Amino acid sequence: MGDTGMATIKVIIVDDSAVVRQVISGVLSQDRSIQVIAAVADPIFAIQRMHLEWPDVIVLDVEMPRMDGITFLKKVMSERPTPVVICSSLTVSGAGATMQALAAGAVAIVAKPKIGVRNFLLDASAQLVDAVKAAAQANVSNLRPRSSAALARPVRAIKETTERVVAIGTSTGGTQALEMVLSALPRASPAIVVVQHMPARFTAAFSQRLDAICQIEVKEAQDNDRVLPGCALIAPGGKQMTLKRSGQALYVDVRNAPPVNRHCPSVDVLFRSVAKCAESNALGIIMTGMGSDGARGLLQMHQAGARTVAQDEDTCVVFGMPKEAIKLGAVDRVLPVQSIPGEILPSRAKSHRRRDCPAAEVYEAGCIAEDWRGAVPLRLSAARPWINATACHVSEDLSKNRSAPSQRLRFSYSVSA
Repeated sequence: MGDTGMATIKVIIVDDSAVVRQVISGVLSQDRSIQVIAAVADPIFAIQRMHLEWPDVIVLDVEMPRMDGITFLKKVMSERPTPVVICSSLTVSGAGATMQALAAGAVAIVAKPKIGVRNFLLDASAQLVDAVKAAAQANVSNLRPRSSAALARPVRAIKETTERVVAIGTSTGGTQALEMVLSALPRASPAIVVVQHMPARFTAAFSQRLDAICQIEVKEAQDNDRVLPGCALIAPGGKQMTLKRSGQALYVDVRNAPPVNRHCPSVDVLFRSVAKCAESNALGIIMTGMGSDGARGLLQMHQAGARTVAQDEDTCVVFGMPKEAIKLGAVDRVLPVQSIPGEILPSRAKSHRRRDCPAAEVYEAGCIAEDWRGAVPLRLSAARPWINATACHVSEDLSKNRSAPSQRLRFSYSVSA
């Protein structure tokens, strides 16, 4: 749907429980920006209803009679990609099915218990509304599941890793983005800590799925796990994860704590701890997701000397968290998701440096800028002049001089030796 602005978000609810349909319909209808156009018991009824009026967002259960949610989701994504929010039970089988749904293109999860569903969904009303609004902003061109041929090729390790740590934060659309990044890494990769916004219990199934397809080890983090090269630790849903140091070794602290930015785990919480414990010996990466969680934490990492990267708008499902980090000046480089694995390997660490260029000429027509040597072409968005492919830090707002055919500005950017 893209940027919804004040437009109404049309939603179809597909769940075989009449109670769930009733409660979700009531919760979503309380928000003026959301219109529930149908609530049906299974995908067959949903297909019939969607032929009359196509929704902006589908709220979908995965375990239903006649046609299961995964089959329906794959059908939707193959015919007309549409943002889907999974509303799945908090069970082992439910978590496994939800991972399949995320791999098939679903953008968000709302967990529901087997008992006490009505009270739970009423308590989680803000989470439901936020999930639907985030889904409505999804870039539908990035929703189709990528084939194995489309995934980034594994990056060859050039040398053994040093004791560096890579911190990654992501949310809506992040499960597919993380799969692309982590599955492309060789075993000889730096230590990685990850926050993916996801409910409790689902992060274990997500970690197991990634571990099965990656060369590196991927596991759900436990308190006091050592942060080691060749291993990615995923923050458990419902808990906050921070980095801590004991001598020269790094560990994770996993504990029950209040939500930050309405999230638990929170990207900001992780990034702030990495800025404190690892300083310049870290790489911060913020990827697809709605909102601003992680933007200020990435700025602290940047100020501590760490390298920082944001996923670009073209490959994000929702360009929210990266956009906010870029606006804060927290980002060194803006890259498509398929280029991020190459940024993680230690060969980038020594080649990274920042340079101040005396000037660049900006051509509003075509939105192309080149540095003063003509060596690094930069793509600028006319609507968002602070975005470019190499994350230069523009010191002058181009939008103030939109009438000028060209102008001079000062910026810094990151290059490889």
